Amino acid sequence: MSPGGEVSVGSDGPRKKGKATPDTLAVGCIAHVTKDGQARRAEILSIKETKSGRQFYCNFDNFNKRLDEWVPVTRIDFEKEVEWPNPDKDKAKEPKTKKNTGAVSKKTQPGKKNQRRPGKREQSVASEGQTPQQKDPPSASHPWSEFVESQQKDKKGTEDVVASLEVPSTGQTPGVGPDEMEVDEDETPASAAKKDHLHPFSREQEIEKLRTSGSMTQNPAEISRIRNISQVEFGRYVLFPWYFSPYPEIFSQEDSIYICEFCLSYYADLKSFTRHRMKCTLQHPPGNEIYRDDFVSFFEIDGRRQRTWCRNLCLLSKMFLDHKTLYYDVDPFLFYVMTTRDEHGCHFIGYFSKEKESQDGYNVACILTLPQYQRKGYGRLLIQFSYELSKIEGKLGSPEKPLSDLGLLSYRQYWSENIIDLLLSYGDNDEKCTIEGIASHLAMTTQDVEHTLQALKMQVYHKGEHKIVIPEKLVQQREKSRAKQKRLIDPERIQWKPPVFTASSRTWAW
Repeated sequence: MSPGGEVSVGSDGPRKKGKATPDTLAVGCIAHVTKDGQARRAEILSIKETKSGRQFYCNFDNFNKRLDEWVPVTRIDFEKEVEWPNPDKDKAKEPKTKKNTGAVSKKTQPGKKNQRRPGKREQSVASEGQTPQQKDPPSASHPWSEFVESQQKDKKGTEDVVASLEVPSTGQTPGVGPDEMEVDEDETPASAAKKDHLHPFSREQEIEKLRTSGSMTQNPAEISRIRNISQVEFGRYVLFPWYFSPYPEIFSQEDSIYICEFCLSYYADLKSFTRHRMKCTLQHPPGNEIYRDDFVSFFEIDGRRQRTWCRNLCLLSKMFLDHKTLYYDVDPFLFYVMTTRDEHGCHFIGYFSKEKESQDGYNVACILTLPQYQRKGYGRLLIQFSYELSKIEGKLGSPEKPLSDLGLLSYRQYWSENIIDLLLSYGDNDEKCTIEGIASHLAMTTQDVEHTLQALKMQVYHKGEHKIVIPEKLVQQREKSRAKQKRLIDPERIQWKPPVFTASSRTWAW
């Protein structure tokens, strides 16, 4: 671990060094690879043959996982020594487990009350284009892990046995977001509160942590996924994906794939894509335009009516969302797509999806702004639009957890800015301001409001009662950010009524 809190490649112990060639360089080796004009240590995670030659998937030392990339042989410096992976015999031996005859003990079998129904994202993990080598291994801390390992070692036909076990998800429990502190099973609420007091929220530390550690993921297998698409030509932009997306396997052999920016169809070669563009007549997302101003337009698309388009949208967004696993079960979702207009049509900027009927009251399932439009204020427009819809519905909304790293930062900034603006609008009135009142006025949940107030240290205890204060520093920061803010959603321009669905239209229809 380096001083900056960054994980170094090859930190598992000393390695043997020696010269290598393009033919002898193997998975697990650490070589010097050119990135941004500088030779950097990088671990080889995968090797593939493409039409342009052999390429190596590199994880760079002290770089975020989304910056991993496929590199050609020409970018690898073979003049410098390569660090070879440690042999298998040096790895820690697995603890011995008692042989199991195949019957599950009643003591170790979880009760029905303790079993959690997997979320919609988790239900589609196993079907997301995984190869047999990419099956999700059970967590080492899971109560079923020893049983599964013993079955794999001592009994034939283990794949059938393991497949028949319903292993509860090891992801976060519903309602607990990644921005909240995780409490160990043996940790009391008092000790958790003490830890939170000792380690106050710091935006600088949070950004540094997210920059170096990569996105949060609901499925542990996502962390080890190798990005399969190297480059995407999308409209007039060339995109470089961050994460794996389950496009057909043949697309991984291409140096670049082509995606139509209007219908989102994907092609492996330029000739087929050019022929498609001559025939494609779509110039905007296939839905109803429910908002338009001088900057952007919003379209509402029903996943049940436009399955192909919405599935293609999920495949595209999966390249930039590490935790997203659902891409084909689009029937229960509505998609709100933000576009910018010119003489050629409406160009895709970003979107958020929303369950037609969310039992947890979420107003956003997934949210994404394409990389070429990030850091320009469009993400805030997406978030604001989702809350404007919640206001029309008369509900309190919150995004589905866990959020991606960039999504978490965007939401925290939106929550803090709107809460500060609302409190400043009260002025010196004697009217008491409550967390419930703030949540009702902004269509936010009380949990999000309270967490934001605590993170900004705006909630204090004085003379036997809780009070909300606004530090002068936050007021000055808000004035500066308001001066830079150029775009806002005008609620009066929204032409939308909450849709009403039948029971069949809210579920999958296979």
